[in-house]
Parts: sequence; structure tokens; C-alpha cells
Amino acid sequence: MSMIADTPATMKPRAEALFRRKRLTAVAIPALVLLYLTYAFFAFDVPGLLGRASLDNARALVADTYSYKTHVTRDNADGGLRIAIEGERKGTYAEGTGPDWVQFGDTTTVDLGDGSVVTFGEDVSIDVPGYGIVRAEPGAGGVNATFPEGPMPDFVNASKNRVTITTPNGRLTITRRASEAFRYATGWELFFFTLDSPYHGLSFAQLAVKTWEGEGGAILHDIWFNPMWRHGDVAWALFETILMAFLGTFGAALVALPLAFLAAKNFTPLVLVRQVARRLFDFCRGVDALIWTIILARAFGPGPLTGALAILVTDTGSFGKMFSEALENVDGKQIEGVQSTGAKPVQRYRFGVIPQVTPVLLSQVLYFFESNTRSATIIGAITGGGIGLLLTQAMITQKDWEEVTYYIILVILMVFAMDAFSGWLRRRLISGGDS
Repeated sequence: MSMIADTPATMKPRAEALFRRKRLTAVAIPALVLLYLTYAFFAFDVPGLLGRASLDNARALVADTYSYKTHVTRDNADGGLRIAIEGERKGTYAEGTGPDWVQFGDTTTVDLGDGSVVTFGEDVSIDVPGYGIVRAEPGAGGVNATFPEGPMPDFVNASKNRVTITTPNGRLTITRRASEAFRYATGWELFFFTLDSPYHGLSFAQLAVKTWEGEGGAILHDIWFNPMWRHGDVAWALFETILMAFLGTFGAALVALPLAFLAAKNFTPLVLVRQVARRLFDFCRGVDALIWTIILARAFGPGPLTGALAILVTDTGSFGKMFSEALENVDGKQIEGVQSTGAKPVQRYRFGVIPQVTPVLLSQVLYFFESNTRSATIIGAITGGGIGLLLTQAMITQKDWEEVTYYIILVILMVFAMDAFSGWLRRRLISGGDS
């Protein structure tokens, strides 16, 4: 067979063809990406999403994460007044008392903090700087409101039965039955003590004196059993979340390890047994943990144990695959050395195989434990356990977003702690703490 040497005449067409393909590829790939992004832009209704977006709602949501609202509500029928932080019964002021920006008398005035002043008297009025006074006489016929002359500003929303005026620091809502004004304040009010606690309003120095006088236990009791923030319940929920991840992860490791021997080629020569074990692993990890959570919740009912079982089933498939691959890469010489001492099969596995794969297995298990700590939060929202349940409940109310922020911060701190703990444990168990 003769070989034809390349000449400049034959190399030039091939080089030109190669350059054409490269130029075509350089243009075609960005064009396909741009085409897909254009499709996704309209398929996911991005224009409609932008049109429905509300910056005012976004600002209110952000404000709710780091501030609280004090509601001043008047019953339009009997003139009864109720002042409550976040509108909750557990944060209600005693009758005739309230924050210093509420003045009592024949008429009640509420300073919303930006120059706007609400007056509850025979009628309801609000004086808005730069706009004027809005008066309303709520009754059976609706909310009869009068406004300053001129066009209605955007911060006023008025109908026959409802008038809402939004100010930078608060809002007034008037309906036929009740009139409610609330004012924002920075911070998480009543985070440590509720209004009925004898330690509410005391400074840190005063609390230190009380502690020195022997009231430290009572102070901690009021903080731990705070009925609004429920610190004790939150701590238990965090423990449930970690326990859910721990039971699911390490339970899966215990189940997957013996099954991994059945799926490893060098330990199970029977093809049928290996294939059955591998397909079992595929089945377990092929279904997401959230789907297993729903299925198991129907079978066993809601609860943290159901979430742990969902993690166990999913991780059994993942661990089984990884463990079997690690077993297939063990050094056979160590096994032969143990076997030469007359060791039985179980002893060969214990002293010839397990020490080789332990660092890899522990590293994988600890990584999954850290990851499942985050997953357990979402699973807990479905199964009714852990911090995920409290987070979901707080989000559903769409009222106390500072509680949502509190739970999210705790989840992040929990993940940080689990990351540091798993890293420390990995170093201690695998490298003897030298690194």
C-alpha cells in the first residue's frame, strides 16, 4: 500500500475546510444559546412577570424582615381601642397604655413618624404632609371619605367600603367595622421579653443587677418560654432537623455498606446478583427525597421519622453506588495477606477491606450529612417536623416576616456549624487531626 505525501496543494483545501468548520461552530453555538434564551424568555412569561412585579410590595417585604409593626385598632361601632405589636394577642398593651407616639384623651392621636398624624374621634382623619387632611365617617353605608382637591396620589387607595393610605413609616386602613393604623419600628420587638414579663423594658445593666440578686433563672425562663418568639420550640425544632439528617444519613450508610458488597464485581461474581443490587440502588436514588417524603407520609403519617426514612431511602441508593465503586478499587494484596493468616471471609472483609475504604466512605458520609442538614429543612416542611415546619408556618401567614428572617438565620448558622463540625470530624477520623 503506497502512501501519498501531503503537498501544499492538498493541505490548503483541508486547512480551509477546517477553518470554515471552526468559524461555523464559533457562530452556531452562540446563536443556539441566544435562540434558547429567547425561547425561555417568552416560554416562562418573563414580560408578564416583570409587569406583575411590585416594588412597593418588595420594599414592604424587606422592611418586614428587620422591623416590626405596632397596630392601633379602633372598633368603629363602640370606639374600643386595641394596641398590639404585630397585631398579636400576646403582644397586646394593657388598656389605656401604649407606646409614647400614641396619645390618649377625648380623641386618640397616632403619630406615624413621618409627620403624618392619625386622629380617632367622632370620625377618622389623617393629616399627610404635602397632601392635606383626609376625613372618613365609617358606618353601615360604607366609608364616607373626603379628600383634598386635586388628583388622587398613588399612596391613597379608596373604594366605597375601604380606604388605605400608605406613608413611608406606616399605614392607615379604614373599613366599615374598624380603623387600623400601624407604624414601623426598627428591630425585633419582644424578642427577649413580652409585655407581661416583669423584665420587659429593663436595660442590660438592670438585668445584670437582677441576675446578681438571684433572678437569673426567672430571666432565662422568660426568654426561653417567650410566647411570641418561642425560643424553646425553635431550639427543639433545630434539634429535630439535625436528628432527621443524622438518622437518615448514617442509617443509609449502615444499610448500603453490606449491599455494596453484592454490587461490587470483585466480591460478587454472579452477574444476576450484582445487577439486582445495582438496580435497587438506581431505584432508591432515582426518586428524589421529596417524592419519597410524600409517599412515606401517606404510609406512616407526618413526623420527623418520616423525613429521616425519606433521606435514608434516597441516600441508600447514592451510598450503595459510591461504596461499591470504592470496593471495586481496593488492593487485593492486602486481602490476600489477611487470608494467608487463615482468616475467615468475614475477617478478611473486616481487616483487609474495611480499613482501605474507610477514609473514602467516611468522607462521603460526612459530606452527605452536611448536605442533608439543609435538605431536612425542606423535608420537615412537608412531614411536619423540624425548623422547616416553623419556617413554612411563618411564611404562610405573610405577616411576621421578621420571624421568617429569624428562622432563616438560624438555618444558615446551623449549616455553618454542621460544615465546621463535619470538617473537624473528617480530619480527626481520616487524617488523625494533623491537617
